[in-house]
Amino acid sequence: MRLRVRLVSLLLLHACGSAAAGAAPKVAAEAAPPSTQAGQPEQVVHVTAQKFEFTPDVIRLKLHVPVVIELTSLDRRHGFQAPDFHVDEEIAPGTPTRVHLVPDKEGTFTFHCSVFCGSGHEDMAGQIVVEP
Repeated sequence: MRLRVRLVSLLLLHACGSAAAGAAPKVAAEAAPPSTQAGQPEQVVHVTAQKFEFTPDVIRLKLHVPVVIELTSLDRRHGFQAPDFHVDEEIAPGTPTRVHLVPDKEGTFTFHCSVFCGSGHEDMAGQIVVEP
């Protein structure tokens, strides 16, 4: 979200500078990280959910690299909640759920099932590790 706001601001700044009579457009020297520029393919991570576990339970991502986390339930309805990335999605059996994100901070963050799925639900969790 912050990246979108920054890009829109840069575009508006460029447009305003170009509209001024005789003034050269001023564009901020900062550019988007190379991995987020148009044409960069998204990394795809496949995650399955079933009876109180995610596989894999550790998802490794690179900072500023666009990713699609493709979630598939092998048995029943589950959830995928990653609060630090503002993600909360339901995973229905037979229908992949895709979560698009660009990690903007390094560290280790938790995710868990957000749909009660029976005794053992509270242990259905994992980690997202974002590395430079």
